Amino acid sequence: MTDRPSPLADPHVAFDVSEGRRDVVVLGSTGSIGTQAIDLVLRNPDRFRVTALAASGGRIGLLAEQAHRLGVAAVAVAREEALPELREALEALYGSEPLPELLAGPDAATQLAASPCHTVLNGITGSIGLAPTLAALEAGRTLALANKESLIVGGPLVKALAKPGQIIPVDSEHAALFQALAAGTRADVRKLVVTASGGPFRGRTREQLAHVTREDALAHPTWAMGPVITVNSATLVNKGLEVIEAHLLYDVPFDRIEVVVHPQSYVHSMVEFTDGSTLAQATPPDMGGPIAIGLGWPERVPDAAPAFDWSKASTWEFFPLDTEAFPSVGLARHVGELGGTAPAVFNAANEECVEAFLAGRLPFNGIMDTVTAVVAEHGVPAAGTSLTVPDVLEAETWARARARELAAKATAEARA
Repeated sequence: MTDRPSPLADPHVAFDVSEGRRDVVVLGSTGSIGTQAIDLVLRNPDRFRVTALAASGGRIGLLAEQAHRLGVAAVAVAREEALPELREALEALYGSEPLPELLAGPDAATQLAASPCHTVLNGITGSIGLAPTLAALEAGRTLALANKESLIVGGPLVKALAKPGQIIPVDSEHAALFQALAAGTRADVRKLVVTASGGPFRGRTREQLAHVTREDALAHPTWAMGPVITVNSATLVNKGLEVIEAHLLYDVPFDRIEVVVHPQSYVHSMVEFTDGSTLAQATPPDMGGPIAIGLGWPERVPDAAPAFDWSKASTWEFFPLDTEAFPSVGLARHVGELGGTAPAVFNAANEECVEAFLAGRLPFNGIMDTVTAVVAEHGVPAAGTSLTVPDVLEAETWARARARELAAKATAEARA
């Protein structure tokens, strides 16, 4: 096994370990991951300090409050038109004190990702997180990666830049695999088992899914997430993306990555070893633990997440995945094996279809039907070519446009 490349996320390798307090840049600070990360930092001021924040610009009041409370050196918003409102909100909080440096525009988060710090937490949603991911790696920062899409669409680009141990995964499933993998060598690993809650529609057939509503899809039984990730959980696209991510992070073949449904969401994922033992990482559903692993590894942060009360009885269930009702995992394996721009096409088409579903322009089953059609039209990426950022952007642009066309056509036919 020594001739194999090092995995991107390796719990046995300590990259740039800091002896003192770690400076952290938080990208996507007003989102679910960002707000929880900031809460962790505020509870552990001796361990972490946030030096810069980036957000889309949709929650300016919260962003300004975060900047003022943390005393950051820089704040960035992706939407340039949000800059005047941000400046006004900061001036109201800072008074006569000097404001932090302000950046705005689509490249602002990328600039902060390369700024001086120990760790960059990439909590941005969507493939727009690719450029900041690459910038953080190139600058030599430890990357706490919650933005799975940047790895999905730019896998070869990320692998070319990342040093062993430089990426610490923040997804609950991949943080679980990361911790379980620490118990053995790479040669000991037989299988990765990624758990899925099953979302709000576990047990329903494809026919029963035909008429589910936006409100139905957003009612996740165990996790509180943003609308896009919640719908991805309902279609299990999120789990398909995690299979690709596991392959890229841990250098394990697709045929040795399994998905099982675990409704309680207590076991976040498992590693099966060659001697027959399986190690499971478990906590009550809470992102505090994975975020703490991302920011603090190889050290653990005390009381980062709630623990189980083992004095109380509980039942943990596991079920096989219904691939007919939820074909997304199989399609994700397919595009992952194709490589090249295929994962970018899959992800971009899905983002467009989720937006159409949330806007009432596409039925629930139409999400995967449309994504499947777009992936089929894209075909097999050209062999022997190296992936570039322009390749990814071009493929995404085409996939988004084609997904919108097919979604509009499906809606028109349904109304005819």
